Amino acid sequence: MDQILIKDLLVRCIIGINDDERRERQDVLINITLFVDLRAAGHSDRLEDSLDYRGLKKCIYAEVEQSQFYLVEALAEHIAGMCLVNPKIYKAQVSVEKPSALRFARSVGVIIERERV
Repeated sequence: MDQILIKDLLVRCIIGINDDERRERQDVLINITLFVDLRAAGHSDRLEDSLDYRGLKKCIYAEVEQSQFYLVEALAEHIAGMCLVNPKIYKAQVSVEKPSALRFARSVGVIIERERV
């Protein structure tokens, strides 16, 4: 299956369980792999035959920026669900990292993979 990558999308949002995390926006780093069939777009060279990943990125960015999840797991699940609403996307792999969440670690995060049922 063909893939479209959205790499290192940096968004600031409320995420975490501690009081200070519920008050101040924090950086989250999002990577998304979208599994789609790109053959038609490859042959036609027309945007209509591809996936509007710019539009999807804008929706995800706006939604995450306003979100207030406690867990990165829940945020990743929500993003995967947003991706799978598009009928062109068969599967989505989403990683969400929270930089500096753990002392002495660059980041902590999760990777989930969800398929259209």
